[in-house]
Amino acid sequence: MKKSLGARTLAYPTPLFLVGTYDRDSRPNIMAAAWAGICCSQPPSIAVSLRKATYTYRSITERGAFTISIPSRTYVRHADYAGIYSGENEDKFASLGLTPVPGEHVDAPYVGEFPMAIELKLIHQIEIGLHTQFIGEIMDVKVDESCLRDDGLPDINKVDPVIFAPVSREYYAVGEFLAKAFSAGKGLRS
Repeated sequence: MKKSLGARTLAYPTPLFLVGTYDRDSRPNIMAAAWAGICCSQPPSIAVSLRKATYTYRSITERGAFTISIPSRTYVRHADYAGIYSGENEDKFASLGLTPVPGEHVDAPYVGEFPMAIELKLIHQIEIGLHTQFIGEIMDVKVDESCLRDDGLPDINKVDPVIFAPVSREYYAVGEFLAKAFSAGKGLRS
């Protein structure tokens, strides 16, 4: 029997993404965001939802671009810090000893030390309620060569991304391989 928990922001898993932007003075900034994920295959797109009160909100609307940097477990404390403090009051890259790398395809920086970075061009902005959803078309995905499999695709265990448990406010690592998608269920068809 399942117990009702009511209408809550509770779904598993949610990512731990760092959203990178430049402000109006071209200062690089990052903020942690978990209300995010792939939202379209064609054009390839990611949605991230932010409150209007965030410094990053203003930067995305002014620049029309952002990046997503995916931290490994090594950088969980850095990523958490980026979600606690505002870039309006400090240079979080400098405070954390991280490198802002200018995007090649968009006017936004990504975190050089993180194993994955995604460059996005803003294509839609949807007011939902407390949050605004920014939809960015993926212009490029960058992955450290040390995190690639033999077939050239990212190895999730080498990227070692962090996932976020929203209600309990806890971070977790990715677990073990279970099965191949779009294949494991074929044996269930009668």
